[in-house]
Amino acid sequence: MDRAAAWCLLTEFTQSESLRKHALAVEACMRAYARKFAEDEQKWAVVGLIHDFDYEKWPSLQDHPYQGNRILQERGWPEDVRRAIMSHAEYTGVSRDSNLEKALFACDELAGFLTAVALVKPGKSLAEVDAKSVRRKMKDKAFARSVNRNDIVQGAAELGVDLDEHITFCIQAMQGIAAELGLDGSAASASGA
Repeated sequence: MDRAAAWCLLTEFTQSESLRKHALAVEACMRAYARKFAEDEQKWAVVGLIHDFDYEKWPSLQDHPYQGNRILQERGWPEDVRRAIMSHAEYTGVSRDSNLEKALFACDELAGFLTAVALVKPGKSLAEVDAKSVRRKMKDKAFARSVNRNDIVQGAAELGVDLDEHITFCIQAMQGIAAELGLDGSAASASGA
């Protein structure tokens, strides 16, 4: 589980800055959950980093994450990593049995939603985001409408954590890399906000 190799894989297939930042956000959440559950931090982080590496090239339900799984298998990635990535998409039919699989599902949609919430804050900063504001935005179906709220709720339940605790936990994990994500307030400063 080499992080440098995972980053190379991600950047080989993903040119979009926003998709790369999403990968970094999920990586941060997964790393934090691995610590919490006393699991393999490097492995969990790498799974978070590469879970959508094929999405930019193959975004359809017929292709993602199937194309990525094929590439990972060809390149000798372990079965448990490939299974976790397959299980993060509900429609694959791959059950989520391990904590690794449950955590990836729980963190994926939430990380994207937390980014969206931070970007509409005056300072465009994760420091301005809390569970209450996230829950309020979850009720607004017009906001970040591509994010599946049911997946966020179901993910926390499958992981066995309270939803507000899960939201707060992921906010804190992402705050650790806020500058890398462009969610440290510098974007607002640059735009003169």
